[in-house]
Amino acid sequence: MNRTLLDSLKRGGFIFYVRHGEANVGRDSPYLDFQNCLTQRNLSEKGRRQAKYYGEILRYLQIPIHYPVSASPYCRTIETAQLAFGRDNVQVDPFWLNIQMLSGNLSSIERQRILNHLKFILETKPEEGTNKVIVAHSFPNGMGLGRISNMGTVIIQPYGRGNGYIVVGRLSIEDWSTLDRFIKS
Repeated sequence: MNRTLLDSLKRGGFIFYVRHGEANVGRDSPYLDFQNCLTQRNLSEKGRRQAKYYGEILRYLQIPIHYPVSASPYCRTIETAQLAFGRDNVQVDPFWLNIQMLSGNLSSIERQRILNHLKFILETKPEEGTNKVIVAHSFPNGMGLGRISNMGTVIIQPYGRGNGYIVVGRLSIEDWSTLDRFIKS
């Protein structure tokens, strides 16, 4: 990332689609219960450190965030968002469950319905001077925003409803740490 992009992010107007932190504790049960984290894969200690660091680096870089941030109902996404942005700054949105479903056996009509709604969300500009954050899941290869690493961020510039959007960058958790050199220069 360069200084121009960092300066743009500080002015706001972007959507950060973030995959949750490393989750390798447990597994998603066929009888998954969103109220019971024991039925789900959960964040590892590394995933918790990643989530905390993510929030710290965005604050350090003075990137304005619109609250509440949006999170999928899985425990791993909620915990990631809460560790990064604070417990009171997270709103659960059931739509993000659909991203997990894209890997499953869906009809082409249902798959297209999910992707159309995703497009609607990604075309919607955030509040002036802020960036919107969504903490959810990776996509299947070749679909939606594609594969995303743990705590990876896809930076989207929305052009307004019905006008599309573009992906302006993809940053790993490690990529964010290189941005502080632009703060010091």
